[in-house]
Amino acid sequence: MRWLKYFGVALQSIQAHKLRAVLTMLGIIIGVAAVLVTVGIGSGAAQSITERIESSGANLLTISGGARGSSAGTKLSMVDAELLADPKFFPDIKFVAPQYTASATLTHEASEGSYQVVGTTEAYAPVRNLSLASGEFLTADQVAQDEKVVVLGATVASDLFGGQDALGQSIRIDDALFQVTGVLEAAGGSGFGSSDNQVFAPIDVALGRLFNAGRVRGAYPVSTISIQVNSQDRLTATSQQIERVLRLRHGLGADDENDFQISNQADLLAVASDVSGTLSALLGSIGAVSLLVGGIGIMNIMLVSVTERTREIGLRKAIGARDRDILLQFLIEALVLCALGGLIGIGLSYGVQWLVGQIPGGAFRVVIQPWAVGLALIVSTVSGFVFGLYPAVRATQLDPIEALRYE
Repeated sequence: MRWLKYFGVALQSIQAHKLRAVLTMLGIIIGVAAVLVTVGIGSGAAQSITERIESSGANLLTISGGARGSSAGTKLSMVDAELLADPKFFPDIKFVAPQYTASATLTHEASEGSYQVVGTTEAYAPVRNLSLASGEFLTADQVAQDEKVVVLGATVASDLFGGQDALGQSIRIDDALFQVTGVLEAAGGSGFGSSDNQVFAPIDVALGRLFNAGRVRGAYPVSTISIQVNSQDRLTATSQQIERVLRLRHGLGADDENDFQISNQADLLAVASDVSGTLSALLGSIGAVSLLVGGIGIMNIMLVSVTERTREIGLRKAIGARDRDILLQFLIEALVLCALGGLIGIGLSYGVQWLVGQIPGGAFRVVIQPWAVGLALIVSTVSGFVFGLYPAVRATQLDPIEALRYE
């Protein structure tokens, strides 16, 4: 096996010129690590987005009031929610959780703050996959009897009660007194979209007592209706069925646009996947520039090596070495340099992944995919072949007599 012999020769040459070999491999090491880390950042972002979407509830459909692009108020009502909860018409729907959301001022002793109050039912917790740190979520009896009870998000509880136990305590929402029956576990995220900054109350209490909401077609309005479908396979079919029924209920004509929007969790996941794929490709292409620079460095050093070893090449040709032997020797040396650089770059990228993982509350994470590792190793080896081919061919073209005379 001739290539095994030249593999040993390549290792001897690298060992004889350690510093030059390290500097030569540095471009490949940085290039491979840059590609893997940048693609890993994209994969980490995709994973985080997917987890956030899935954590909001399984097999989820969300119906929002108002036409797309419209600033008009909600067109959804409690009657819509009650109809969707009827298993005779919608056998594929497991839970229906209507919500009416508005901002209010919460007060406990000297602590005060403005938070988002969500009027909803006992179905909201399973639909949105909420976990409680203490107490319990709204019960069916509390909702039916319009009890003045609330469940606090983790941030709200911390702001109003500090390190004290909020369970069983009383808070004031505007001018009404409510009892805290539960506190949610911290879900992460920020702003009004996070359950950490929300307060949950029975929906009729919120609609009538707190916000004195108007009427939509003779019924109380709702901001959103969250629906959990029995299986993911039925998401699209159920969404289409809901759209047809709501259009009929709202008296919309064939040419009228919907006065509501239905968001499908599967569609959100698909969009997130497309965005993350584009992000990974963009970041990977930026990192690939480093790999290209490293490959050019390999070619440059190999050309210098050919010049330095001109007499060696002439001597080998004089004693019978063929062009393909010379070609194989220098080509394998370039391949070995790139392969070693690729392996070290892979190890470096895993080191970066570990370091980023040690940052508490890190804003991003790096997730290195096995396919990316394999691709990086293949690309680095191909780079060795492509950028090592020209110097190797250049070595075969040396005239043995001129090479022996070379000083």
